[in-house]
Amino acid sequence: MEHVTHGITLDGVARFVDIATDALSSAREEIDALNVYPVPDGDTGTNMFLTVSAARDGLREALASDPGLSLGDGMAVLARAALMGARGNSGVILSQMLRAYVRHLAGAAIADKPAETIAAAMAEATEASYAAVGAPVEGTILSVSRAASDAALEAAGRGARTRDVFTAAAAAARAALARTPEQLDVLAQAGVVDAGGRGLCVVLDAVETTATGRRPTPWSAPIGTHLIPVAAAPPGDDLTEDGPGYEVMYLLDADDQHVADLRATLATLGDSLVVVGGDGLWNVHVHVDDVGAAIEAGITAGRPHRIRVTHFADQVAAGPQPGSTRASTRAGRKVVAVAAGPGLAALFESAGAVVVTGGPGQRPSTGQLLEAITGCGAAEVVVLPNDGDTVRAAEIAARTAEVEHDVSVEVIPTQAQVQGLAAVSVHEPGRAFDADVREMTATARHARHGAVTVAARRAITMAGACEPGDALGVIAGDFAVVGSDLEEVATDVLERLLAGGGELVTIVSGEDGEDLAQRVAAHVERRHPHVDVAVHDGGQPRYPLLVSVE
Repeated sequence: MEHVTHGITLDGVARFVDIATDALSSAREEIDALNVYPVPDGDTGTNMFLTVSAARDGLREALASDPGLSLGDGMAVLARAALMGARGNSGVILSQMLRAYVRHLAGAAIADKPAETIAAAMAEATEASYAAVGAPVEGTILSVSRAASDAALEAAGRGARTRDVFTAAAAAARAALARTPEQLDVLAQAGVVDAGGRGLCVVLDAVETTATGRRPTPWSAPIGTHLIPVAAAPPGDDLTEDGPGYEVMYLLDADDQHVADLRATLATLGDSLVVVGGDGLWNVHVHVDDVGAAIEAGITAGRPHRIRVTHFADQVAAGPQPGSTRASTRAGRKVVAVAAGPGLAALFESAGAVVVTGGPGQRPSTGQLLEAITGCGAAEVVVLPNDGDTVRAAEIAARTAEVEHDVSVEVIPTQAQVQGLAAVSVHEPGRAFDADVREMTATARHARHGAVTVAARRAITMAGACEPGDALGVIAGDFAVVGSDLEEVATDVLERLLAGGGELVTIVSGEDGEDLAQRVAAHVERRHPHVDVAVHDGGQPRYPLLVSVE
């Protein structure tokens, strides 16, 4: 691992966002359970995860399009993606912290005094978070951020290395988190620490891991506090008779000079006001009773879009329980499938699936999957990620859709496009939901899958060393064959898959792989005349052939 010791590299930033996203994914349910302030709606961990995963996906997409992306441009992409993907009170605050942090670094000479610059950036992030909140409250993510940045400034002031500044900040954040019940009565009554503060600790721990290569000391609840189900939490102010009943969020295209008036207007309508952003794009969050007035205020200031309204009473009553019996306008069943090429998309669509564009280099975000799940209008949804790295994002999207949109969702953990094709081929909406999912899952698991690709660089694989331009054969996600000829490697992969028997071979050609697919299909027909062969044009990049045996 390349450590970040004397400055910041874009590779280091990308590693941090990956580590932070995975860490928030793992801690999501724990953080959701801590969520009692300002509203015990059990979504703080999910919202912070979705915010950081949006930042990660935005940076990944930018790097895939431009591998030579500069540090400044990459961090600007990161900040904008976090702003656009921010959800919930803590997620919006976190996006503002990231934005202020990267803007400070972009305007500073990091190499001259890296530790001092990074500490100052943390301090600016804290100030920006306080400024974004209509009525700052101690004992929240704000207090944890203040403690972290103060510790960073102190460490830098005594000449600490950059990595030690990150370590000091993370340790101070954990200590501040333990003090939050002393600062906020609702936390003390519930016996928990602040959920947003806990989420920020997870992010700062990820920074420390990226900088040092070490995992921080695992967090445990302080004596006297614990993790509790949201349903057992005392109601926050927004669930009392006098408190606002709705959360309103939207992105806003507006000139910066109109935002002060917007803040003033929204402050008179409700509470938990957070407005973050700049340079013409803002993310607005507020708790109100008059939803229309909150949206009209946005229209007066500029152009609101991606408007999202949550009724707290419904959300809290529903809880994280799939299969709710609340009234719903949803009906029927849909399959949401991730497709890695235009031909594959057409195949899934012909089977009635809703398609999300994905695949290596353009994997879909959790937000994109959530939009597909909720936007299809079905009461029951089956998700086919068709990629190992997309399964976790699909699972988070599924659980979020169940909680927030009263839809039953099952994720079949398909690792390859051809497994998804096998699953959707046996999909039957007329069956009971559980039975349909079982049949699709079993079919996907029985589809042994492989692929062929071309090595882009020198590497050591499970099949031995490879050089750029070598043909690589993949079986069940692992490199199993290295050769000089794509056709020979492809037939080797298929022969290995057929060694376990099979009745149907499916071959999906990628970009410029049609002729190769026909030659490989002819080989199978000659060598295995009892096996049926289906050839499809998938159009996927990077993989001339995808294959499966059923």
